[in-house]
Amino acid sequence: MYDFVVVGVGPPGARFARRAAEEGYDVLALEKGRIGKPLACSGHVSTDIWEFAGEGAREELFQNEIYGARFHVGGPRSDAYPFYKREVASNVIDRVGLDRHLADLAREAGADVREEHTVTDVTEHRDRVEVVASGPDGAVEFEAKMVAGCDGPRSRVRDELGLPEPEELLHGVLAFSDEEDHQDFVDVHLTAPTFFAWRIPRGDAGVEYGLAAPPGVQVTKHFEELIDGYEIDVSHRCSGAIPIGPPDRVTSRRAFLIGDAAAQTKPFTGGGILYSMTSADHAVREIDPDRPTTLAAYERAWREDLEREQRLGHWLRRAYSLPEPVQHLGLGALSGEIGVHMDRPTSLVSPSHLRAVLSRLR
Repeated sequence: MYDFVVVGVGPPGARFARRAAEEGYDVLALEKGRIGKPLACSGHVSTDIWEFAGEGAREELFQNEIYGARFHVGGPRSDAYPFYKREVASNVIDRVGLDRHLADLAREAGADVREEHTVTDVTEHRDRVEVVASGPDGAVEFEAKMVAGCDGPRSRVRDELGLPEPEELLHGVLAFSDEEDHQDFVDVHLTAPTFFAWRIPRGDAGVEYGLAAPPGVQVTKHFEELIDGYEIDVSHRCSGAIPIGPPDRVTSRRAFLIGDAAAQTKPFTGGGILYSMTSADHAVREIDPDRPTTLAAYERAWREDLEREQRLGHWLRRAYSLPEPVQHLGLGALSGEIGVHMDRPTSLVSPSHLRAVLSRLR
């Protein structure tokens, strides 16, 4: 009988497994394929990522430093509105390497991390949870006091236990080119309906191109237009769902969701690495596997932490759908030096951002 079975070993699952094991819990973590594969997430992250990583992580994973973003209402040849900081605003990292690094930290902490184990059934009982997985040697059954669903936007744990789904699932596409690019700005194109496309320089590792939009939108068509506009050949294409808007409930009798499974993401970018690992830390602090009633404390903790950020993020996203003349006017008026944190929309009213804005008015 494990204390926790963790389903999914991306950043939230690996973080929870590591921290729970460090607290002395008996943890089993299952990944359906190879950790980090297939890639379905951008490698552009805030510098806070290193607080969750281990020793030597930056030397292993770092690819490029970013100081700001150029916003475009149109394609690659359209006018750009720069937003920037005087210090490093974010980093570009090896995204596959991050997953493997975090999983290694979980193993070092004592968690039993197993790859090639696809969970096929989750059953809750009054005193335990049964998890069935298809592994290299066939079906195997595990028992635990609780199960953590960290298995992405189309969570099997969520579906098996009848937990509500996120408010929305966007369709995201990523591809990469081999062109070396050490620029310190990303490019954001407000050309995809209700969302955006992007170009991220990764130093010696090449360039990442991406686009996300709601279901029903011709995502592939819009992405091809982006690539054609940059006149570049891309490879290593991948796609995936991006959950936006957490459901009313992410816990059941003996189960809880973390990360994309719980839509713990930024509504204005779709990113969720930092939000999900922060939520994993809340789960470890609040949940006692011998006391199912503590799941309510986890629900309160992560929502209190992220609610304001997610609510404001929804308002920021609405600006993506404003008429083009209004977008030009707004971007032109607001572009320049900023003091915001890329994961915290509430930093729009922070002293550092207000100082940056006032410095432009002098």
